[in-house]
Amino acid sequence: MTSTSPEPDASPSTEDEYPGTPQGDFNRMVDEKGWEFGYETASASAYVSDICVSLPDQAKYGDPGEWLVVNQKPSADEKKILLAGMPKLCPKWASTVKKALAGDYTRTYSDGTYVVKAHPKEKDLDSDVQEIAPGSYRTSGDLADCYWERTTKSGQIIDNSFATSAQSITVSIAASDGQFTTRDCGAWRPVK
Repeated sequence: MTSTSPEPDASPSTEDEYPGTPQGDFNRMVDEKGWEFGYETASASAYVSDICVSLPDQAKYGDPGEWLVVNQKPSADEKKILLAGMPKLCPKWASTVKKALAGDYTRTYSDGTYVVKAHPKEKDLDSDVQEIAPGSYRTSGDLADCYWERTTKSGQIIDNSFATSAQSITVSIAASDGQFTTRDCGAWRPVK
């Protein structure tokens, strides 16, 4: 006669699902509140960690807050998860994320052609037409082979430049300009 031992329980224990760590406590809270995220991670804490790791890289190309809001487009629940999770799991970036989700970030302009408008629409990565407001803009860093041009509404060049090597370039776009085009110049930011 053989004795059989009971089959192990297939469901994880609460300790396994929510370990006694800041991440486990955070995941439990998110699950209790019913917040959902569509990000490709296993847990809410992993979602926050992925954003936290990505933000410093985005600072090289523009405003990290803009990247979060415009490129990642967090849902209402994802915004709640980030606002609750950043102070606990990524305090260094908590303020940046809070401001960005409230709409306080610097709009930047990288490669492309922008139509000059007094009141430009928000950046929409799905649109072929992007807009830029008149004003002064600066790009800086290790700029090599940077080309920019200002044109009239009919496409005639007003001003342009090709920098083989530069550390900082400033361009003033007039309200009467039609378009601004930039290639390989990094991120242009408004001069305040």
